[in-house]
Amino acid sequence: MEIRPIDGVRVLELGNYVAAPTAGRILGDFGAEVIKVERPKTGDELRNWRLYGGDTSMLYRTINRSKKSITLDLRTEAGRQIVLDLVKRCDVLLENFRPGMLEKWGLGPEALNAANPDLVITRISAYGQTGPLAQRPGFAAVAEAVGGLRELVGDPDRPPVRVGVSIGDSIAGIYAAFGTVMALFQRERRSDRVPLEQRVIDVALNESILSVMESLVPDYLAYGINRERVGGRMEGIAPSNAYPCSDGNSIIIGGNGDAIFQRYMQVIERPDLASDPELQDNAGRWRNRERLDASIAEWTRLRTSDEALALLEAAAIPCGPIYTAADIVADEQYRARNMIQHFAVDVGEAEPKQVGFTGIVPVIGEQSLDIRNVGPDLGEHTRAVLSGLLGMSDVEIDALEGR
Repeated sequence: MEIRPIDGVRVLELGNYVAAPTAGRILGDFGAEVIKVERPKTGDELRNWRLYGGDTSMLYRTINRSKKSITLDLRTEAGRQIVLDLVKRCDVLLENFRPGMLEKWGLGPEALNAANPDLVITRISAYGQTGPLAQRPGFAAVAEAVGGLRELVGDPDRPPVRVGVSIGDSIAGIYAAFGTVMALFQRERRSDRVPLEQRVIDVALNESILSVMESLVPDYLAYGINRERVGGRMEGIAPSNAYPCSDGNSIIIGGNGDAIFQRYMQVIERPDLASDPELQDNAGRWRNRERLDASIAEWTRLRTSDEALALLEAAAIPCGPIYTAADIVADEQYRARNMIQHFAVDVGEAEPKQVGFTGIVPVIGEQSLDIRNVGPDLGEHTRAVLSGLLGMSDVEIDALEGR
C-alpha cells in the first residue's frame, strides 16, 4: 500500500544506538528518505547488540529499517565536509551525540544553518542541550530512573527493576519524530523563513520519561503523595492485575470501571462483592485491593487461561493473555492488520531466512503500511548516495574509503 505522507522529505541521520535511530525509523516508515551515516568498518554499535548469528543483529535490522546506510568518518575534514554538502540537499538532520560534540566538529546548528537555512535540526541527548546537567552522559537506563519511571516498576518489597526494552530511548525517539514533523509543518505553513532557534528540536531522555509519568508531580505537590511500587497493579486503580490459572499461565484482567466491576463479580460468582458498599467506587476498591485480588485469584486458579478468558470476554470484561513472541507471531489480529511482515535476512546460516518484523504504527488505510526494507548492510548505499546526490566520482569515493 503506497501511502507515504512525508514522501519527498530527506533526513540525514547521525544517530547511534536506539533513540535517534527510532526517530529516523518512524520518519522513514512514513515516506522520508533517511540516509544513515555510520562509522567506517564498525558502524552503529547496535549491529552487534543481541547478535545471535550472522554479522548484523535483528535489533539493528528493526530500528534501522526504511533507511539507507553510508559510511563517513566524522573525525576527518573530508567526512565533515560531505555532511555539510549533504545537508544542503536535506530537510532534516537528526543526531544523538553528547551536547557539544557536533559543535566540536564544526557541525553545530550555526554551521548547519549556514549550509541550509531551512534545515530542521533534531537533537536527542540525556538531559537536553541546556541546563546544569547538559554535558553529563547518560543512557536510557539512567533517564528512566531520573525521570521517575524506575521507582514505580517492580514489587514494593524489592529494589526497582527495569522493563525489558529500552523504553526511554523509544519514547524519546517518538517525541523526536513528532517534533521533527511539527517543525516541518511549521516551515510549510509560514511564508517567511523560520528562525533557527525554532528549527532546533531539543529532546531529552529524562524529560521524555517525565512527560509520560501522568500526575506523578502534581500529586506530590498537591497532596504530598510520593507514589510507590505496587507490583502488577496500578496505583489507585482496582481490581486490575495479573492472575494465575490452572494451566500455569497468568492472565490480565482490568475490572476497575464501576459498571464493569459489577459484571466482573457476577462472572466470578461473587455477588456479595458486587453489592458490598465498600466496593462501589474505585477508591474503596483500592483500599480493599488485597481482598479483591485474593477472591479473583481463587476463581482463576480453578480454570485454564482459555476457560477464564472466554467467560470474561462473554461478559465484556477487559482481559487478555500474556503473550510471548511465539504468541504474537501466531495471533490472527496482528496478522489481519499486517503487523508481522517477512523479509529474507542473513542470520548466519547457509541461506537467508524468512524473518518476521513488526509492522508500521499507526495504521493508515486499515492495515500496516508495507516496510520498504529492513536495516541495511553497513555502507550499502554509500556509493549510490554520494554519486547521486553529490555527483562524486568512483575515484573520489574510493579515495574517501581509503581504497
